[in-house]
Order: sequence, then C-alpha cells, then structure tokens
Amino acid sequence: MSESKAHQVEIREVDGQTLRKLVDYIYTAEIEVTEDNVQVLLPAASLLQLMDVRQVCCEFLQSQLHPTNCLGIRAFADLHTCTQLLNQAHAYAEQHFTDVVQGEEFLSLSLQQVCSLISSDKLTVSTEEKVFEAMISWIKHDKPARLEYMPKLMEHVRLPLLSRDYLVQIVEEEALIKNNNTCKDFLIEAMKYHLLPADQRHLIKTDRTRPRTPISIPKVMIVVGGQAPKAIRSVECYDFQEDRWYQVADLPSRRCRAGVVSMAGRVFAVGGFNSSLRERTVDVYDGTRDQWSAVSSMQERRSTLGAAVLGDLLYAVGGFNGSIGLSTVEVYNYKTNEWTYVASMNTRRSSVGVGVVDGKLYAVGGYDGASRQCLSTVEEYDPVSNQWCYVAEMGTRRSGAGVGVLGGQLYAAGGHDGPLVRKSVEVYDPQTNTWRLVCDMNMCRRNAGVCAINGLLYVIGGDDGSCNLSSVEFYNPATDKWSLIPTNMSNGRSYAVVCKPNLLS
Repeated sequence: MSESKAHQVEIREVDGQTLRKLVDYIYTAEIEVTEDNVQVLLPAASLLQLMDVRQVCCEFLQSQLHPTNCLGIRAFADLHTCTQLLNQAHAYAEQHFTDVVQGEEFLSLSLQQVCSLISSDKLTVSTEEKVFEAMISWIKHDKPARLEYMPKLMEHVRLPLLSRDYLVQIVEEEALIKNNNTCKDFLIEAMKYHLLPADQRHLIKTDRTRPRTPISIPKVMIVVGGQAPKAIRSVECYDFQEDRWYQVADLPSRRCRAGVVSMAGRVFAVGGFNSSLRERTVDVYDGTRDQWSAVSSMQERRSTLGAAVLGDLLYAVGGFNGSIGLSTVEVYNYKTNEWTYVASMNTRRSSVGVGVVDGKLYAVGGYDGASRQCLSTVEEYDPVSNQWCYVAEMGTRRSGAGVGVLGGQLYAAGGHDGPLVRKSVEVYDPQTNTWRLVCDMNMCRRNAGVCAINGLLYVIGGDDGSCNLSSVEFYNPATDKWSLIPTNMSNGRSYAVVCKPNLLS
C-alpha cells in the first residue's frame, strides 16, 4: 500500500472521464451505463473493485445480446473474467446459432472458438446442415490459412444425422471434402450409418451420431389417445435423442377426437369421443408424477374440436356435439379453473384445425354439417376485440387437416374433401394474407396430429382413407422436403392429438 503515503497516485488503464463517473458513483450510488461507456466502465470498475458497478455493466451487456454481437460480448466477458456473462453469451450463441453464423463475428473466430461452438450438444439447429454450411463458410472466408483445419472441424459435424440426399448431393460434391482424405472418411462413416437398418443405428455410439439436445427444445413429443380403430386410452412419447417410443400413464378413460395442448407445465386433453358419447370432460397430465387428473368440464360436449393456447388461456374451438357442428368457442382459465364463452365463429366447424400466430387464433377448414361440405374458408380471432373475421381461403377444401405453426406461418397438412384424402400441404402468411403450396407429404393423411419442434413440422399418424397410420413424417422449410422418422408408433392412430410437453423435457 505504498500509494497511501504518496502525494500523487497514477491510476493506469482508466481515463479521467471514467474515473470521474466512478467517483461520482461512490458518493451518489448512481451511474449510467451505455453502449458508449460500458467497455471502459467494466474494466475500470473491476480494477477499483467496485463490484456493484461491474455487475450492472454485465447486466447491461446481457440485455444487449443479439446474434450480431453475442460472440464479441462473450470474448469481452472472457477477457475480464465475467463468468456469468460469459455463460449467458455462450448460451445465447448456441440458441441463435443459425443467425449468429451469418455475421462477421463468426467468420472472425479462431479455430478453437469455432470448434467449441459447433461441438456443443446444446446447439439449436433445425438440421445438421446448418452446422456443415457454417463450417464451410468459415473455411472459405480465409481459405489459404484455414484449409488445413478442415479435418479438425469435420470431426464435430454430425454427418450421420444429415439426410442421405444431402450427403450425396451436397457434402460429397463439396470440393473441400473431395480433396481431403480424412474428410472423405467422415463421409464414408455417415454413409455406412445410413446403410444400417433404422432399429440398429442406436448401436453406433459416437459423438457424430448423437443428436443435439438444445436446452430450449423439448426432447419428447406426446401422443394422446386416438382411434385404433375404436377410441383408446394409450399415451406414448417419442424420444428424439434415442429415436424410440415409450408408454406413459394411460388416460383415465378412452378418448379420441379430442383437443390437446401443453399449458402451465401440464398436458390438457379436452373433450373428444369415448366411442359412445361426445365428452365435456378435461383430463390433465402431470409428467413429474406420471398421472392424469380431472379439471372443470367444458360447458358443451365437443369432439373433433380445435384446441390452442393464446396468452394464458386455453381455447376450445368448434367441434361436433353428437347432433350438429358447433361455431361456439370456450376459453379455460387454469388459474380460476373456469370455462367461459367468447365470440362464436361465423361458420360451424367440426374437424377443424387451429393455430396461433402473432397473438391471433386461426380456425382452418373443417366440416360445416349444414351444407354437408368440407370447408376451404379460414377465420381469424382477435382476443382484444373479441371478434372473428374471414381471411384468405385455402386453395382446396380440407376437413381434418393437420394444422401447425412454424416460423410465423400457418401450415395445413393433408385432410380430406369427401372421399378424397390429401397429401398436399398449404402455408398461410398472415403478413400477405395469402396461401401457397409447399412439397407434398409422403403419404395421404387426414385426422393426423401435428407438432412443431426445433424448426421442423411433425405430422403424426392419421389415416389414409383405408387404414390408420403409425408413421410420422416431418417437414423442413429450409429444404422444402418431407422425411419419415425411422421408428413408427406402437399403434396406428387417427384422431390422436400431439403436443410438445415442457414438463417432459
């Protein structure tokens, strides 16, 4: 403490203006942190052991995290030993990987930093293609200096998890791969993996065959009840990491043609048909205890209804009460355990699909009962005005379509128009109020379950007009392709309902 006896003390690495701010803080307990001063304020606060200021600076930087700056903030946090901020920035980069790799910060990373990022199990990517393409972009950004790093990087790209078509058409044709024997070995490993029967692939355990498991992405989806051929109680889950189906607690009673949502950490099965009666009852699944219990029943009996969560409320839309199709809509508040009516739709709709985009609820197609026609019309509900209005119609009539939301757009998959069961898929863009066709599914499906997970749209089961289906296929909007998952459900199910339960992740 020689400074205590000195008449003048030189404080290095801190400019006068920053020091003045810190002295003012000592007397006033107030300080303003901005984009302009945070990079000098944090190191100065660390030097002078003003830990409260250091913490405020870290919180400010955490609030500013964005795909264009998170890697820079991570490096800054590492330099100044801000462990919590470092972890937050790294997790942000993992969760926004697809956007992060478009920026200059990613292209400027060192080899070690790229390896650290792309080797992470927590990377959030819709497909492994994103990782492969990011690695190639990084190499080509400074090809003369980085070409030698190809094998080291390829070690962390999970090629076996890519589709066979992508491996043949893209990876094998990439010049950087063709000219490197070690990289070709990784490609051969992936090809051999695809040659194995699907039920044997789990026996190959390497870092490259292990699916990524992002924290923000559920590891399972749950399929509740259904018709096989009568209403069943069975509930099964699909584990994405292990590519397997397993049973959980059965429903308390048989239930098909219900609505199912995940809300408040539980799975709600709403209404439906028990092979004798249309149901008003609602059962709730608690995954922590693997058991079902009952909550308040709806005011009307409803099967083939649509169910969705908007805000903190569960909406039960339309359906069939055993006599007529319904236009009425009920809302459940889990905090009060009560059902109330909101505005009715303009059209009666049973076998209706619903989805939520940007705070609006959409009712898609269905069957009106009165004119005995399948519907192509679509209605939008605004909870603020409590009103339904028509939006653009689909290109085709669809009853029993699988409806899901992906990337702020509404998908209507399959369904039927009278005896015609469809494999076509339409997508609605609320911004332009237009529908467009995308790639057909592999199979004709109606009354299938739909679930959007990790940037992919899954369509589960259903029937093709002659038999129930046990297969599951998923749509990748980046490639406009449908692919079947390797393992089928234990039962063929139509009118089953699907969701991604947070409680099981």
